Amino acid sequence: MSTHAPHAPNGPGLARSVTLPATLDEAVAALAAIPAAVPVAGGTDLMASVNAGQLRPAALVGLGHISEIRGWEYLDGHGLLGAGLTHARMGRPDFAALFPALAAAARAAGPPQIRNAGTLGGNVVTAAPTGDTLPVLAALEAVLVIAGPGGARREVPIGHLLAGMDMLRPGEILGHLRVPLLHAPQAFLKATGRTGPSRAVASAAVVLDPARRGVRCAIGAVAPMPLRPLEAEQWVASLIDWSVVTQRGASALAPEALDAFGQYVAMACIPDPPPAEDGAAAPVLPPAALQLRRTVAALARRGLGRALA
Repeated sequence: MSTHAPHAPNGPGLARSVTLPATLDEAVAALAAIPAAVPVAGGTDLMASVNAGQLRPAALVGLGHISEIRGWEYLDGHGLLGAGLTHARMGRPDFAALFPALAAAARAAGPPQIRNAGTLGGNVVTAAPTGDTLPVLAALEAVLVIAGPGGARREVPIGHLLAGMDMLRPGEILGHLRVPLLHAPQAFLKATGRTGPSRAVASAAVVLDPARRGVRCAIGAVAPMPLRPLEAEQWVASLIDWSVVTQRGASALAPEALDAFGQYVAMACIPDPPPAEDGAAAPVLPPAALQLRRTVAALARRGLGRALA
């Protein structure tokens, strides 16, 4: 049964009421009862917005007591991951054995206090361009399982939510993520800058899919949502000997092929400006964009190299 606190601790921007449901359906009902309420799990992104004066929630629906979204299980060749999984939990060896790139992204998400509180679902719903798990989830083609009023559940590809094609509707909560178990090498890498030791300037997720003889790559932090260089994926997949891809090192590509893949990905994600009109000088990318392109190329090359090592 849910509990309700009429007053939250005093402080600027803090909600005046907090509801603590025990189940996902109770959380949905609480949102229906208080339409202005904001769901919160780890609170790492929400409190940053509150402290910056960007958000003043009238009420909070705390998701931390909902045990059904704080774990994960096997389901028909997929992992059903609870949206309440913390980054710290995803970084543990048992999880990393099945979802290595997602575990690597979780371990890179920030200092211990952030990893202990921040959740997978929060990363998705906030959809910040620098969210570390987002390129991995995009490369894995994760599907969101969304809880709605009356016990309803609907599924949405993560790319649709991140692109704004299918957003959470009033009264809905992200409950789980369905992620395929590929049983194949995966890699996640990111480059950080002066904005903070854990904030990505660019990131790359590379996963192999031997069953479909495919390579999936997603680049994060360089655009509002992770970018999938589909042509580069298809090109490099055609170079791999998939009959031996599960043998360690047997499917390694030549350095020239890895370099070409990195450049292909970088050009797709950070293209040259369109040609000038009326005979004017051809526009060029500014130095910062050229440096970012080099960073993306290096991350994609290294990510594929690690996945094939």
